[in-house]
Amino acid sequence: MPYFDAASSAPLHPVARQALLAALDEGWADPARLYREGRRARLLLDAAREAAAEAVGCRPDELTFTSSGTRAVHSAIAGALAGRRRVGRHLVVSAVEHSSVLHAAATHEAQGGTFAEVPVDRAGAVSPAAYGEALREDTALACLQSTNHEVGTEQPVAEVAELCRASGVPLLVDAAQSLGWGPVPAGWSLLAASAHKWGGPSGVGLLAVRKGVRFAPQGPADERESGRAVGFENIPAVVAAAASLRAVRAEAAAESVRLRALVDLIRARVPELVPDVEVVGDPVRRLPHLVTFSCLYVDGETLLHELDRAEFSVSSGSSCTSSTLTPSHVLGAMGVLSEGNVRVSLPTGTTAEDVDRFLQVLPGVVSEVREKLGAPVSVAPSPAATTSLVVDSLGKRCPIPVIELAKVIGEVPVGGTVTVLSDDEAARLDIPAWCVMREQEYVGEQPADRGSAYVVRRLS
Repeated sequence: MPYFDAASSAPLHPVARQALLAALDEGWADPARLYREGRRARLLLDAAREAAAEAVGCRPDELTFTSSGTRAVHSAIAGALAGRRRVGRHLVVSAVEHSSVLHAAATHEAQGGTFAEVPVDRAGAVSPAAYGEALREDTALACLQSTNHEVGTEQPVAEVAELCRASGVPLLVDAAQSLGWGPVPAGWSLLAASAHKWGGPSGVGLLAVRKGVRFAPQGPADERESGRAVGFENIPAVVAAAASLRAVRAEAAAESVRLRALVDLIRARVPELVPDVEVVGDPVRRLPHLVTFSCLYVDGETLLHELDRAEFSVSSGSSCTSSTLTPSHVLGAMGVLSEGNVRVSLPTGTTAEDVDRFLQVLPGVVSEVREKLGAPVSVAPSPAATTSLVVDSLGKRCPIPVIELAKVIGEVPVGGTVTVLSDDEAARLDIPAWCVMREQEYVGEQPADRGSAYVVRRLS
């Protein structure tokens, strides 16, 4: 069964498995002890730190192993903000950061701090100029991911880092998705990553803090990991994480070229094979193994289930997933379609045959889901057209409000309007996105007795 969700968690790399098994026998003792077993464990831990630091591009004494990438992010933000509290309590993040960053920002705000979100363009990238404008005299920390987790778009880290340096603001880079493919551009002050994203074991994160960055670890003090991560080190997992990072980096150049060609094929063929599809994210400045597309008139949860039945494991940032029933903040910030969203992220070793079969299966799956939902096949004008219509979609979840809009848009003349009543948060994103895809005019949103009224003017 092809596994196409490496961006969530990559399969354990063979080198990680070998290193993990070997370290279980050699690295079980307390590395803080001076007897033979402790010294052996300390040697393994130090060697893993040196290997990981070399891949990150920092000194070994600047790198800390944490219990996860999320913990690394939270520790980095809390420690940097506390260390620079005399400067101010302002935090700057991009609108498409990982949820761990946004959760930390919300906690900071609840504790009396402030934060600003820098918007992104339709490809999901921030403008360095806009990011620079968000920096203030009281900005204590700036955060910018190296690449986006949902759509794979690369961020202008080097340019933003230079602006932060000029303003005297440290920059935290979330490098979880990109570190396995290569080093982060220079200029960052703090860096966080997660081993299971590159084929290491879960439960290992990396936190790098450059010398000279004011940093005050939060929480009870601990003697381990320079006080930046509490608890007994999981040495076998740490050894496996460092070994797999070195291994995937050695493979990255060749595998990047191969997987990029497969992703380019998916990007080109999906819109040809499936009508009403929007491929999102930057087509060039992106991760080599990841592609995201959204399908009109499709329930994202159902689509993923049907692809799973067809033996393809993919993920979604769709608003129509059972876990949250809320739109993806990334797709919302980009202003692109969120319904029927599919993220394909190919693990190392994915074959062309697997991708070809996915492209053979996808059109039929999407068609079946649309048929079950009663999606329109085409839009034809009605002879008895009226100047305006109201569609009551209250209580209905995506993609039903958009489907009902598409069914009636042809019943008003060019220049006429359709007003969709909806209390589904996804409608705020998907109706404007539908208008862009179908070349109709989104007039705007108005308050309604329940939910909102979304007004669309027919242009063609």
